Amino acid sequence: MPSASPTLDDRIDRLRELAHADPRLEGVLLYGSWTLGEADAHSDIEAYLYIQDDQADGFDGRAFLEQLAPLRLAYTNMYGILAVVFDDLMRGEFHLTPAGPGIDEVPTWQGQVHLPKPDDAVLLDRTGRLTRAARQLAEFRPPEPVSTARQLTDELANWTLMVAHLLARGEIARAHAGLHTVVAPLQLQLCRLLRGSTAHWLTPSRALEQDLPAADRDRYVSTTAAAREEEVRTAARHSWRWSRDLAGEAAGRWTFDLPHELHEQIADLLNAPR
Repeated sequence: MPSASPTLDDRIDRLRELAHADPRLEGVLLYGSWTLGEADAHSDIEAYLYIQDDQADGFDGRAFLEQLAPLRLAYTNMYGILAVVFDDLMRGEFHLTPAGPGIDEVPTWQGQVHLPKPDDAVLLDRTGRLTRAARQLAEFRPPEPVSTARQLTDELANWTLMVAHLLARGEIARAHAGLHTVVAPLQLQLCRLLRGSTAHWLTPSRALEQDLPAADRDRYVSTTAAAREEEVRTAARHSWRWSRDLAGEAAGRWTFDLPHELHEQIADLLNAPR
């Protein structure tokens, strides 16, 4: 079925053609919004290019992708992925991976990657290995709740304590960054776990406006701030209150203990006069 982005559909069709014509490729696997049926005009194209093992070292990913559409930018990003920007400003992320170990790794993604229609996500499979591996991701597997909730509550305590120490030291910008890039995603994951809304687990802010109740969205907003000292301090206090509320709800539902004394000490540090 076509997506809400005809341009993306056409680019995927072209990628399929190019892959079939290139004997250096053993398989191509899509992931991301298109495979979940959520693609729109702002979506990226994301794929694993599984290169024949004896061709992997010499494979020029940029040259291959220039056949797909003209490139404005192409570089290896901080995660080791070939990131590109096409001439129409569509972004792309391409993992250039030796086929042998790369395809063997796919089944280990269970619980992290979901491919509702794995056969559609496989654009090329010369041996059948990739299709068999991708089909193991067809069933959605939410995170195991008890161990995940324990891990997240511990993470929130640890990283919020770091934020509290940074504020006490007067490192406002660093505390601001920690609050928004480290603490907030953990909070959203714990919130999603409690609400049974884990489809966007790896990027928990994705579709937040549709996935979570208004009350949770309001609590999230209360944890955000401009990088001004008083605002960051207020946001950090609101953030820790929400973390404690989420942790208490999780501990009550899944019956595990919380380090209440530590939690109080973190609150005291955040509330201490400057």
